[in-house]
Amino acid sequence: MANSSGALEPQAAFDTQPEIFQGQPCQRLTLPSGDSVLVALQGAHVLSWVAQGRERLFLSERNVWDGQAAIRGGVPVCFPQFNQRGDLPKHGFARNVAWQLVTGQEGGNFVDAAHEHAKQELVAANTRDNNIASGAHMRFQLQANAQTLALWPQNFVATLQVSLNPNQLQITLQVQNTDTHPLLFTGALHTYFAVQHIANTQLTGLQGQAEWNAVTDQHSTANEVLRFDGEFDRVYQAAAHALQLQDAQGTLQIEQSPSWGQSVVWNPGATKCATLSDMPPDGYQHMLCVEAAQVYEPIRVAPSQTWQGWQRLSLV
Repeated sequence: MANSSGALEPQAAFDTQPEIFQGQPCQRLTLPSGDSVLVALQGAHVLSWVAQGRERLFLSERNVWDGQAAIRGGVPVCFPQFNQRGDLPKHGFARNVAWQLVTGQEGGNFVDAAHEHAKQELVAANTRDNNIASGAHMRFQLQANAQTLALWPQNFVATLQVSLNPNQLQITLQVQNTDTHPLLFTGALHTYFAVQHIANTQLTGLQGQAEWNAVTDQHSTANEVLRFDGEFDRVYQAAAHALQLQDAQGTLQIEQSPSWGQSVVWNPGATKCATLSDMPPDGYQHMLCVEAAQVYEPIRVAPSQTWQGWQRLSLV
Protein backbone atom coordinates (compact mmCIF):
# COMPACT_ATOMS: atom_id res chain seq x y z
CA MET A 1 0.00 0.00 0.00
CA ALA A 2 1.36 3.45 -0.91
CA ASN A 3 1.10 6.53 1.31
CA SER A 4 0.39 10.07 0.13
CA SER A 5 4.02 10.51 -0.96
CA GLY A 6 3.86 7.40 -3.12
CA ALA A 7 6.25 5.42 -0.92
CA LEU A 8 5.31 1.92 0.16
CA GLU A 9 4.04 1.70 3.72
CA PRO A 10 5.29 -1.15 5.94
CA GLN A 11 2.85 -4.01 6.31
CA ALA A 12 1.00 -5.02 9.43
CA ALA A 13 2.63 -7.67 11.60
CA PHE A 14 0.60 -10.88 11.76
CA ASP A 15 1.88 -14.12 13.24
CA THR A 16 0.05 -17.32 12.34
CA GLN A 17 1.44 -18.90 15.51
CA PRO A 18 -0.84 -18.23 18.49
CA GLU A 19 0.23 -15.95 21.31
CA ILE A 20 -0.50 -17.27 24.80
CA PHE A 21 -2.35 -14.81 27.04
CA GLN A 22 -3.47 -15.94 30.51
CA GLY A 23 -2.85 -19.49 29.37
CA GLN A 24 -5.19 -19.15 26.38
CA PRO A 25 -4.25 -19.21 22.67
CA CYS A 26 -4.78 -15.84 20.99
CA GLN A 27 -3.92 -14.09 17.75
CA ARG A 28 -2.45 -10.58 17.59
CA LEU A 29 -2.37 -8.10 14.74
CA THR A 30 -0.10 -5.03 14.99
CA LEU A 31 0.13 -2.02 12.67
CA PRO A 32 3.29 0.00 12.00
CA SER A 33 1.63 2.83 13.96
CA GLY A 34 1.70 0.63 17.07
CA ASP A 35 -2.04 0.06 17.08
CA SER A 36 -2.86 -3.57 17.86
CA VAL A 37 -5.69 -5.99 18.49
CA LEU A 38 -5.59 -9.27 20.41
CA VAL A 39 -8.23 -11.97 19.87
CA ALA A 40 -8.71 -15.15 21.91
CA LEU A 41 -9.64 -18.31 20.03
CA GLN A 42 -12.21 -18.94 22.76
CA GLY A 43 -15.26 -17.15 21.42
CA ALA A 44 -13.24 -15.20 18.82
CA HIS A 45 -13.20 -12.78 21.73
CA VAL A 46 -11.44 -9.44 21.20
CA LEU A 47 -9.46 -8.93 24.42
CA SER A 48 -7.47 -5.80 23.64
CA TRP A 49 -7.47 -2.86 21.26
CA VAL A 50 -4.58 -0.44 21.65
CA ALA A 51 -4.74 2.84 19.71
CA GLN A 52 -2.53 5.90 20.19
CA GLY A 53 -0.68 3.99 22.89
CA ARG A 54 -3.74 3.50 25.12
CA GLU A 55 -5.86 0.42 25.85
CA ARG A 56 -9.40 1.17 24.68
CA LEU A 57 -11.20 -1.91 26.02
CA PHE A 58 -11.92 -2.93 29.60
CA LEU A 59 -10.89 -6.43 30.66
CA SER A 60 -11.64 -7.66 34.16
CA GLU A 61 -8.69 -8.72 36.30
CA ARG A 62 -10.87 -11.40 37.91
CA ASN A 63 -11.65 -13.52 34.86
CA VAL A 64 -11.41 -17.30 35.11
CA TRP A 65 -9.13 -18.31 32.25
CA ASP A 66 -10.10 -21.94 31.79
CA GLY A 67 -11.07 -21.83 28.11
CA GLN A 68 -14.74 -22.34 28.92
CA ALA A 69 -16.00 -19.68 31.35
CA ALA A 70 -17.31 -16.49 29.74
CA ILE A 71 -14.70 -13.72 29.62
CA ARG A 72 -15.72 -10.46 31.28
CA GLY A 73 -14.61 -7.50 29.14
CA GLY A 74 -13.30 -6.95 25.64
CA VAL A 75 -15.88 -7.77 22.97
CA PRO A 76 -17.88 -10.93 23.68
CA VAL A 77 -19.81 -12.34 20.71
CA CYS A 78 -23.32 -13.06 21.97
CA PHE A 79 -24.85 -15.65 19.61
CA PRO A 80 -27.35 -17.17 18.96
CA GLN A 81 -29.21 -15.67 21.93
CA PHE A 82 -29.15 -12.30 23.65
CA ASN A 83 -29.01 -12.48 27.45
CA GLN A 84 -31.58 -14.97 28.79
CA ARG A 85 -34.20 -14.46 26.08
CA GLY A 86 -34.52 -18.15 25.27
CA ASP A 87 -33.59 -21.62 26.41
CA LEU A 88 -29.87 -21.45 25.71
CA PRO A 89 -27.17 -20.45 28.22
CA LYS A 90 -27.02 -16.71 28.90
CA HIS A 91 -25.86 -14.86 25.76
CA GLY A 92 -25.71 -18.13 23.80
CA PHE A 93 -22.76 -20.45 23.38
CA ALA A 94 -20.51 -18.72 20.84
CA ARG A 95 -18.47 -16.90 23.51
CA ASN A 96 -17.70 -20.13 25.38
CA VAL A 97 -16.43 -22.40 22.58
CA ALA A 98 -13.29 -22.52 20.46
CA TRP A 99 -13.28 -20.78 17.07
CA GLN A 100 -10.76 -21.36 14.30
CA LEU A 101 -8.50 -18.79 12.68
CA VAL A 102 -9.19 -19.10 8.96
CA THR A 103 -7.40 -16.08 7.46
CA GLY A 104 -5.07 -13.28 8.45
CA GLN A 105 -4.20 -10.40 6.17
CA GLU A 106 -0.97 -8.47 5.89
CA GLY A 107 -1.22 -5.44 3.64
CA GLY A 108 -3.64 -7.14 1.28
CA ASN A 109 -2.01 -10.58 1.21
CA PHE A 110 -4.04 -13.41 2.69
CA VAL A 111 -1.87 -15.68 4.82
CA ASP A 112 -4.04 -18.76 4.27
CA ALA A 113 -4.84 -19.08 0.59
CA ALA A 114 -6.70 -22.34 1.28
CA HIS A 115 -9.52 -20.24 2.68
CA GLU A 116 -9.80 -17.93 -0.33
CA HIS A 117 -13.48 -18.93 -0.63
CA ALA A 118 -14.14 -17.47 2.83
CA LYS A 119 -12.55 -14.23 1.68
CA GLN A 120 -14.74 -14.13 -1.42
CA GLU A 121 -17.91 -14.75 0.61
CA LEU A 122 -17.15 -11.88 2.99
CA VAL A 123 -16.13 -9.57 0.15
CA ALA A 124 -19.45 -10.30 -1.57
CA ALA A 125 -21.37 -9.55 1.63
CA ASN A 126 -19.37 -6.35 2.14
CA THR A 127 -20.17 -5.27 -1.41
CA ARG A 128 -23.85 -5.28 -0.45
CA ASP A 129 -22.93 -3.06 2.51
CA ASN A 130 -21.94 0.57 1.90
CA ASN A 131 -19.38 0.40 4.70
CA ILE A 132 -16.72 -2.04 3.55
CA ALA A 133 -14.13 -2.94 6.17
CA SER A 134 -10.61 -2.21 4.90
CA GLY A 135 -7.20 -2.48 6.49
CA ALA A 136 -5.38 -5.43 8.00
CA HIS A 137 -7.63 -8.08 9.41
CA MET A 138 -8.05 -11.52 10.92
CA ARG A 139 -10.99 -13.83 10.36
CA PHE A 140 -12.29 -16.51 12.72
CA GLN A 141 -14.94 -19.15 12.10
CA LEU A 142 -17.30 -21.36 14.07
CA GLN A 143 -19.22 -24.16 12.36
CA ALA A 144 -22.03 -26.21 13.83
CA ASN A 145 -20.62 -29.27 15.55
CA ALA A 146 -21.68 -31.92 18.06
CA GLN A 147 -21.21 -29.47 20.94
CA THR A 148 -23.37 -26.72 19.41
CA LEU A 149 -25.97 -29.09 17.95
CA ALA A 150 -26.55 -30.58 21.40
CA LEU A 151 -27.67 -27.11 22.52
CA TRP A 152 -29.19 -25.73 19.31
CA PRO A 153 -30.33 -28.03 16.44
CA GLN A 154 -29.21 -25.70 13.66
CA ASN A 155 -26.47 -26.01 11.06
CA PHE A 156 -24.62 -22.74 10.50
CA VAL A 157 -21.28 -21.10 9.84
CA ALA A 158 -20.44 -17.98 11.87
CA THR A 159 -17.50 -15.82 10.78
CA LEU A 160 -16.00 -12.94 12.74
CA GLN A 161 -13.72 -10.51 10.93
CA VAL A 162 -11.61 -8.15 13.04
CA SER A 163 -10.36 -5.26 10.88
CA LEU A 164 -7.69 -2.84 12.13
CA ASN A 165 -6.75 0.57 10.77
CA PRO A 166 -4.89 3.37 12.55
CA ASN A 167 -7.25 4.71 15.24
CA GLN A 168 -10.07 2.42 14.11
CA LEU A 169 -11.37 -1.08 14.83
CA GLN A 170 -14.25 -2.78 13.04
CA ILE A 171 -15.76 -6.10 14.11
CA THR A 172 -18.01 -7.84 11.59
CA LEU A 173 -20.16 -10.87 12.39
CA GLN A 174 -21.45 -12.97 9.50
CA VAL A 175 -23.97 -15.79 9.97
CA GLN A 176 -24.59 -18.25 7.14
CA ASN A 177 -27.52 -20.67 7.30
CA THR A 178 -26.27 -24.03 6.03
CA ASP A 179 -29.43 -25.87 7.09
CA THR A 180 -32.67 -26.65 5.23
CA HIS A 181 -34.89 -24.59 7.53
CA PRO A 182 -34.77 -20.89 8.55
CA LEU A 183 -32.23 -19.79 11.15
CA LEU A 184 -33.51 -17.47 13.89
CA PHE A 185 -31.20 -15.73 16.34
CA THR A 186 -30.71 -12.74 18.61
CA GLY A 187 -27.33 -11.51 19.79
CA ALA A 188 -24.84 -8.70 20.20
CA LEU A 189 -21.30 -7.46 19.95
CA HIS A 190 -21.10 -6.78 23.70
CA THR A 191 -18.30 -4.19 23.70
CA TYR A 192 -16.75 -3.14 27.03
CA PHE A 193 -15.10 0.27 26.69
CA ALA A 194 -12.40 1.39 29.11
CA VAL A 195 -13.19 4.78 30.67
CA GLN A 196 -11.15 6.81 33.15
CA HIS A 197 -14.12 7.03 35.55
CA ILE A 198 -17.79 6.34 34.87
CA ALA A 199 -18.83 9.47 36.81
CA ASN A 200 -17.03 11.62 34.22
CA THR A 201 -18.28 9.69 31.19
CA GLN A 202 -21.14 10.58 28.85
CA LEU A 203 -22.70 9.13 25.71
CA THR A 204 -24.47 11.17 23.04
CA GLY A 205 -26.24 10.36 19.77
CA LEU A 206 -29.31 8.46 20.99
CA GLN A 207 -31.52 11.47 21.66
CA GLY A 208 -35.18 10.76 20.84
CA GLN A 209 -34.68 7.02 20.26
CA ALA A 210 -37.09 4.61 21.93
CA GLU A 211 -35.65 3.49 25.28
CA TRP A 212 -36.41 0.55 27.55
CA ASN A 213 -34.99 0.80 31.06
CA ALA A 214 -34.44 -2.84 32.07
CA VAL A 215 -33.76 -1.86 35.70
CA THR A 216 -37.15 -0.17 36.23
CA ASP A 217 -39.00 -1.83 33.30
CA GLN A 218 -40.04 1.59 31.98
CA HIS A 219 -40.31 2.74 28.37
CA SER A 220 -39.39 6.26 27.32
CA THR A 221 -37.24 8.16 24.81
CA ALA A 222 -33.54 8.81 25.20
CA ASN A 223 -32.15 12.06 26.56
CA GLU A 224 -29.68 14.14 24.58
CA VAL A 225 -26.84 13.15 26.91
CA LEU A 226 -26.62 9.89 28.84
CA ARG A 227 -24.76 10.05 32.16
CA PHE A 228 -24.19 7.25 34.62
CA ASP A 229 -24.87 7.12 38.36
CA GLY A 230 -25.81 3.68 39.68
CA GLU A 231 -26.91 0.63 37.71
CA PHE A 232 -27.63 1.46 34.06
CA ASP A 233 -29.17 -1.17 31.76
CA ARG A 234 -31.11 0.18 28.79
CA VAL A 235 -32.03 -0.93 25.28
CA TYR A 236 -32.39 1.72 22.56
CA GLN A 237 -33.73 1.65 19.06
CA ALA A 238 -30.56 1.93 16.99
CA ALA A 239 -29.69 5.40 15.71
CA ALA A 240 -28.87 5.97 12.06
CA HIS A 241 -25.78 8.01 12.92
CA ALA A 242 -22.68 7.58 15.08
CA LEU A 243 -22.65 7.76 18.87
CA GLN A 244 -20.00 9.70 20.78
CA LEU A 245 -18.47 8.27 23.96
CA GLN A 246 -16.63 10.95 25.93
CA ASP A 247 -14.52 10.75 29.04
CA ALA A 248 -11.67 12.78 30.52
CA GLN A 249 -9.19 11.30 28.03
CA GLY A 250 -11.03 11.93 24.78
CA THR A 251 -13.85 10.96 22.43
CA LEU A 252 -14.61 7.68 20.72
CA GLN A 253 -17.07 7.38 17.83
CA ILE A 254 -19.26 4.26 17.76
CA GLU A 255 -21.12 3.14 14.64
CA GLN A 256 -23.11 0.02 13.83
CA SER A 257 -24.64 -1.46 10.69
CA PRO A 258 -28.40 -1.02 10.18
CA SER A 259 -28.73 -4.80 10.28
CA TRP A 260 -28.61 -4.52 14.09
CA GLY A 261 -31.96 -3.29 15.39
CA GLN A 262 -30.90 -2.01 18.80
CA SER A 263 -28.07 -0.54 20.86
CA VAL A 264 -27.60 -1.61 24.47
CA VAL A 265 -25.89 0.56 27.10
CA TRP A 266 -24.87 -1.12 30.37
CA ASN A 267 -22.95 -0.41 33.55
CA PRO A 268 -23.62 -2.52 36.68
CA GLY A 269 -23.08 0.26 39.21
CA ALA A 270 -21.53 -0.35 42.61
CA THR A 271 -24.25 -2.54 44.14
CA LYS A 272 -24.60 -5.03 41.28
CA CYS A 273 -20.87 -5.02 40.59
CA ALA A 274 -20.30 -6.27 44.13
CA THR A 275 -22.33 -9.39 43.27
CA LEU A 276 -20.29 -10.25 40.15
CA SER A 277 -17.56 -12.73 41.07
CA ASP A 278 -15.60 -12.00 37.88
CA MET A 279 -15.43 -8.22 38.48
CA PRO A 280 -13.33 -6.28 41.01
CA PRO A 281 -15.46 -4.15 43.37
CA ASP A 282 -14.43 -0.94 41.61
CA GLY A 283 -14.60 -2.42 38.09
CA TYR A 284 -17.82 -0.58 37.26
CA GLN A 285 -15.97 2.73 37.64
CA HIS A 286 -13.73 1.98 34.66
CA MET A 287 -16.04 0.49 32.02
CA LEU A 288 -19.13 1.13 29.94
CA CYS A 289 -20.74 -1.34 27.55
CA VAL A 290 -22.17 0.05 24.30
CA GLU A 291 -23.40 -2.89 22.25
CA ALA A 292 -24.60 -3.41 18.69
CA ALA A 293 -27.48 -5.77 19.35
CA GLN A 294 -30.60 -7.58 18.25
CA VAL A 295 -32.72 -7.93 21.39
CA TYR A 296 -36.43 -8.04 20.53
CA GLU A 297 -37.34 -9.64 17.20
CA PRO A 298 -35.02 -12.47 16.09
CA ILE A 299 -33.10 -12.08 12.87
CA ARG A 300 -34.33 -14.59 10.30
CA VAL A 301 -31.86 -16.08 7.80
CA ALA A 302 -33.28 -18.26 5.03
CA PRO A 303 -31.54 -21.51 4.02
CA SER A 304 -28.31 -20.86 2.05
CA GLN A 305 -28.50 -17.14 2.89
CA THR A 306 -26.10 -15.00 4.92
CA TRP A 307 -26.63 -12.14 7.39
CA GLN A 308 -23.96 -9.64 8.35
CA GLY A 309 -23.68 -6.99 11.07
CA TRP A 310 -20.79 -4.84 12.28
CA GLN A 311 -19.68 -2.33 14.88
CA ARG A 312 -17.00 0.27 14.08
CA LEU A 313 -14.99 2.14 16.70
CA SER A 314 -12.98 5.25 15.76
CA LEU A 315 -10.92 7.73 17.73
CA VAL A 316 -12.04 11.30 17.13
